[in-house]
Order: sequence, then C-alpha cells, then structure tokens
Amino acid sequence: MPNSRRRLVGRVVSDKMEKTVVVAIERRKAHRVYKKVIRSTKKVMAHDESNTIEIGSVVQLVESKPISKNKRWVVEKVLEGPGGRVLEPLAGDAPAEVQDGKGLPEGDSPAAGSAGEEQES
Repeated sequence: MPNSRRRLVGRVVSDKMEKTVVVAIERRKAHRVYKKVIRSTKKVMAHDESNTIEIGSVVQLVESKPISKNKRWVVEKVLEGPGGRVLEPLAGDAPAEVQDGKGLPEGDSPAAGSAGEEQES
C-alpha cells in the first residue's frame, strides 16, 4: 500500500445518483458483556467516475478529500459484480477468453448450455 489512506469494503445499496453510489459498510463486533455478535451498518456515499457500478456489487473504497457535502470516499475497485461473481480473475484461473465464453466451441457457451438442457426435456 503506497499511501496511508483508509480503505473499506462494502456492498452498493443505491446507484440512483449521477457519479455517486451509496455503499453499506457492515461491521461485526462482540458485545462486551453478553458476547453476542452484533452487526452495525453504516452507509457512506462514494464517487463513481465511470457511473457503471450496479446495486449489489462489492466494492473497495479509499478515503479522499471532500468531493461534495457528503462524499468523502472514492470507489477504488469493484471486487464482485451484482450477482456475486468475481470480476478479477485469481492467479492460476483460466484465461479471459475462456471465462467469457469466446474460447469455447460453438454451442458450448455457458448461456447455450443452460438453454440446450431445456430443449432436451
């Protein structure tokens, strides 16, 4: 990490504003007396320059200078898409051509495989 800015990970709960997303940051902490795990959620507004992040995506935020009255965070990277799919391939995974179906022969794409099962029934 080249700088000392704080970084948080959270899930996008709203993308209705222009170049802004609302991210819910969930914290889990054990109660001092009862030892029960308590979840606390805080919502922060973050700047999304590309304006393409969808609701349900898991994003990493980085602290920044004040951008507006309520925005103090910037989306650094998207960790998961809205369906829970990992957008960044892990080391040793298949190449990108195979992951998006371009490297597969015709009729063997992931979408075609599910449609083919329905026709055989």
